[in-house]
Amino acid sequence: MKSIGLVALLALSVPLQSMAEIVTVKALENSTTGGTGAVVTTAFTVGQSFTVSVNPLDYWTAGGGLRWSNANGLTGVGSIAASSTPDVSGDDTAALAGVAAGTVIGTGSFGNHNQGGLAAPFGLLVGAWGNAPSTYFSIGTNFSGVAADSALKLYYFDSNNGDNKGSI
Repeated sequence: MKSIGLVALLALSVPLQSMAEIVTVKALENSTTGGTGAVVTTAFTVGQSFTVSVNPLDYWTAGGGLRWSNANGLTGVGSIAASSTPDVSGDDTAALAGVAAGTVIGTGSFGNHNQGGLAAPFGLLVGAWGNAPSTYFSIGTNFSGVAADSALKLYYFDSNNGDNKGSI
């Protein structure tokens, strides 16, 4: 079973108790520029440990061409389409239909985007604490950290959301 278009969030409040939440983050609607954050409904306690895990084979795009990446963003390294049908959501399936397994996608080096105190690759999954976030932190495909507030929002890190597609 593959999970398409999902971010799994695991919040650990005490060593033997855990809560899992699945949150969909959309490249267009949840962009740091022109969008709003995907709300994580789990209420955190400041200092609480939590983990975010994203399937590295889920892709979203920063626009035309093969500017696809996973939640680690457009790093210039490129993503490898590991199957003949990469995990993409909705109307994005057609955009990558026929991309052969092993095809390198997302190879463009676009440098870093600077916003909200973070300089990081375009297309990176980022988070922000609080109800009026202005400072972002890097999440990518795997993240473990400590809550800085009770509310967490997730975003696609980009300077222009108009041509973004896909979700994780």
